[in-house]
Amino acid sequence: MDLSDWKNSGAYFEYQKKYQIFYIKSGQGDPLVLIHGFPTSSWDWCKIWDTLSLHYKVYALDMLGYGFSAKPKNFTYTIAAQADLWEYFLEQQQIFKFHILAHDYGDTVVQEMLARYKEDDTYKFRIQSVTFLNGGMFPETNFPTITQKLLLTPFGRLLKNFMGRNTLAKNFKKIFGKDTQPTEKEIDEFWEVVDYNSGKNVIPKLIKYLTERDTHKIRWREAIQYTDIPKRLIDGGCDPISGKHMADFYQKIVPDADVIVLPEIGHYPQVEAPHEVLEHYFNFRNKIK
Repeated sequence: MDLSDWKNSGAYFEYQKKYQIFYIKSGQGDPLVLIHGFPTSSWDWCKIWDTLSLHYKVYALDMLGYGFSAKPKNFTYTIAAQADLWEYFLEQQQIFKFHILAHDYGDTVVQEMLARYKEDDTYKFRIQSVTFLNGGMFPETNFPTITQKLLLTPFGRLLKNFMGRNTLAKNFKKIFGKDTQPTEKEIDEFWEVVDYNSGKNVIPKLIKYLTERDTHKIRWREAIQYTDIPKRLIDGGCDPISGKHMADFYQKIVPDADVIVLPEIGHYPQVEAPHEVLEHYFNFRNKIK
């Protein structure tokens, strides 16, 4: 499936009476929700989508500011706002029990959902399991790229004007594994979803989630530590942002931590090593039956 097929396989719903949100679903069985990372989109799941769809009813969407969804310039992009969006979508789909597979930014959206579950006995959603891929869930172990750091500064509004396909390529080649580098076609597709609908204009707003991780550090950490939901971390170990150093910290602070490290894989395990991710995901699901 190429990117145009992916887009044509999806649909849109209206959120808050003004934002068009792209989503895609397929398969039959237990609902499985896939939550993408920064700065890309649901397209990140394309290499494992068809196989997952043979076993589960799989759902993904492009969050606000991402992919083929609306990218309003005057929206306050927060992790809580993205969790609200997901909850609205799930309620509209009449899905109240589901499993989650998340990556990067999506991990933090899940942390917010887990925190709500932990704090509210009446929380309407039953999260049956969570599998995390590489993400900066703990600020102590998250090392953003230089570009990400600059985007957080007042210069971010200027820097976005100089960002392009080559900027993305340069940064992605640093965070993928040495032997699992993205192809030129993959870089083209990643950039297409980032740039769609003038997407680079909102990147300085989206990147502020990094400061939120500091603000909510304890709450979001405890959401992983102290919720009675089966969890597994599948981590690309050579990722300079959230690789083995993050997996080691997770192992240390999460009770009975279930951690799989892929030593030669970088920040995008589902793109770099889709077969390994599927194997470890299916093993996890079989383990918790």
